[in-house]
Amino acid sequence: MKPAPTMVNKRHRLTEIIRAFKTFSSRRINESHGTPGTPVWQRNYYEHVIRNENDLDEVRKYIMNNPLKWDLDKENPENWGK
Repeated sequence: MKPAPTMVNKRHRLTEIIRAFKTFSSRRINESHGTPGTPVWQRNYYEHVIRNENDLDEVRKYIMNNPLKWDLDKENPENWGK
């Protein structure tokens, strides 16, 4: 087996990188759990450019508080019938 060719100096858009990451990680997660085709990620993502320290602090707060809101999230499978 020979290594796959690498792309030199080819730029990828963020959307392509995110799509590839989600695809690869979803397949691996589903393989390890024996659940092929089960959604792992939410459909879209929110892209935000961090421009200053205040923006960074807001993103940090969001990341810290987001898991606390999971119980109320419509994407949480436990809330699908509610």
